[in-house]
Amino acid sequence: MIAPIPGTLLASIPSPSDGVFNIGPLAIHAYGMMIALGVVAAVWLAGRRMEKAGVGTRDDMSSIAMWAVGAGVIGARLYYIVTDKSQPWKEPGRWLKVWEGGLGIPGGLLAGVLVGAWAIKRRGLSVPGVLTAAAPAIPLAQAIGRLGNWWNQELFGRPTTLPWGLEIDDAKLPAGYTSGTLFHPTFLYEALWNLALCGLLILIDKRMKLRPGRLLAVYVAGYFTGRFWIEGLRIDPANAGGGLRLNQWVSMFVVAAAVLYLFIDRRRHLHDEPAAEPAAEEIVEPAADEGVEPAGDEGVDEGVDDSVEGESPVSAD
Repeated sequence: MIAPIPGTLLASIPSPSDGVFNIGPLAIHAYGMMIALGVVAAVWLAGRRMEKAGVGTRDDMSSIAMWAVGAGVIGARLYYIVTDKSQPWKEPGRWLKVWEGGLGIPGGLLAGVLVGAWAIKRRGLSVPGVLTAAAPAIPLAQAIGRLGNWWNQELFGRPTTLPWGLEIDDAKLPAGYTSGTLFHPTFLYEALWNLALCGLLILIDKRMKLRPGRLLAVYVAGYFTGRFWIEGLRIDPANAGGGLRLNQWVSMFVVAAAVLYLFIDRRRHLHDEPAAEPAAEEIVEPAADEGVEPAGDEGVDEGVDDSVEGESPVSAD
């Protein structure tokens, strides 16, 4: 551990010595436990928001989550197997070892949202309405789940001298780094980014009232914006090209697609918004006591010069 810097509370962030809890013959992996806790928190928040918005119940959310989370884990694992530089697709024995890490968020989001939308429709609920309710819950789950990387001592950033540098055991140090080197705790950066995004989405939903379902697009743009710069700090082996890591290219594409969708959707539905109607002009009837007599027979007779005595005055058609 480096010496504390005067005026700071931290000298460094220690890493857990072991990522497994043994309860008798049962081994509980902290990585999986963090993901499970994130799912529980997300289901609670999404269900609460669904009931408040009147688009479903907490039981509905629990049922939907069973499908969405399962599909998300499978999608995330497939993304990792296909895209990771260590080429795990060549080793079938590694495919199911999720507890060792290796979940690709882009694949998990794609599979989870698609299957989740199917599950929502299957229960006869509004897909856009439920997705709006669930949007802030997704980064909440990610924030908690990211702590699993801390337990596994993985996916950290490049070396740093900042007071919150992350300690890594010698056995897990990347090649070329000496004992005692501190690294950027990218798991913490992403966790804090996701917590802030969760709060921002809730605030946007209260203040702006976007069209149903659009809050999910705001989440996508917000999450992958943060993922782009955090990914740039990481030093774990990754497929790269053009000076950027694969996940940075994916992040740029997804952010651009989400922002473009929101812009086009906004322009397309501008004419659907009711325009403010001009205030109706009040028609003031002349009062009888203001010297103006109603246009009756007597008013027509008065002041008309009869040219022929005994004839009725001529009236306007």
